[in-house]
Amino acid sequence: MKLAPIARELKKHSSSFTHIIVHTGQHYDHKLSSVFFKDLGLPEPDIYLGAGSGSHAEQTSAIMIGFEKVVKQEKPDLVIVFGDVNSTIACALVCAKLQGNSSLSPVPLAHIESGLRSFDNAMPEEINRIVTDSLSEFLFVTERTGVDNLVKEGINKKKIFLVGDTMIDSLVYHKKKIAASDILKRLKLKPNKFILATIHRPVNVDTKKNLSRIISIFRKVSATALKKDPEISIVLPIHPRTLKMAGSFGLLGELRKVRNLITIEPAGYIDFIRLLGDSLFVMTDSGGIQEEATFLKIPCLTLRDSFERNETLELGTNTLCRLDEKLILKKTSEIIEGKYKKGKIPRLMDAKASQRIVNIIKTRL
Repeated sequence: MKLAPIARELKKHSSSFTHIIVHTGQHYDHKLSSVFFKDLGLPEPDIYLGAGSGSHAEQTSAIMIGFEKVVKQEKPDLVIVFGDVNSTIACALVCAKLQGNSSLSPVPLAHIESGLRSFDNAMPEEINRIVTDSLSEFLFVTERTGVDNLVKEGINKKKIFLVGDTMIDSLVYHKKKIAASDILKRLKLKPNKFILATIHRPVNVDTKKNLSRIISIFRKVSATALKKDPEISIVLPIHPRTLKMAGSFGLLGELRKVRNLITIEPAGYIDFIRLLGDSLFVMTDSGGIQEEATFLKIPCLTLRDSFERNETLELGTNTLCRLDEKLILKKTSEIIEGKYKKGKIPRLMDAKASQRIVNIIKTRL
């Protein structure tokens, strides 16, 4: 979702850039990878590293070994990385340790989605963000607080660019395809008659205690919703990690007991955004979904202790609920009764982030 708008924009400037796509293979499940390339209209990756799964160290090192060979062969003038996953930091470290094309300096790095901070170093993603930002030459930021965070960390202001979120570029670009999705018909759902849920973060699903609490929250949210409207269901596109851990903890039976819960395989991008846009509200521990929910003006309850996308809380439709059952049930009632905050769309959610980014690269590289 972050890459596709950049790839399209770079293609418009083919006289200035040769652009290749490297897929590290970190997200190797078909429903979490290949289907997104198809939905987003992306070409097949030019290079596929096939890193696969493993511990953080195993996965990061596998990506570094593979990507180092790519950089040595291709000799890029710039490497662009996205977000805060292990691929991000692995490629950043490779660039920092290799000689660039025209000097003894490292290979220049651009980080899209720079500056986001949860201030929770227990999150692997936070370490990935901090290290990648410290190694980047171009820091492309989605919201004002990200700029403030980078300045406080001593990053040169000349490297920092407030550009907005390329995920919103993707959403707007595919608006017609999203509207044409038949996912509601296939699942026999009615608009505003279902709650969308996504859970996948290790802090929530890798411990039996937290995963049990989340299942309990689903059960009580369902009961609260059904009292208001017997047609309301919960739709859970179940992440492979969540399914695996629920099975290993013996919790699949408890999950299936949740009334009006519909579990489905991970949805592709087009189908998922259609579900999000027609949902009553979303419960999630994802990062990007808060941005998309804010743009679509869908109430969002975030089931995490720490958070990095402040605009969605201050301006948008998001509420940081942690795993606070009472707060979540209170917000559920508010949403169903029409008393939840409306929120507004932040200024830079204008579907022009990719244009800004490519123009900056073109003039400064």
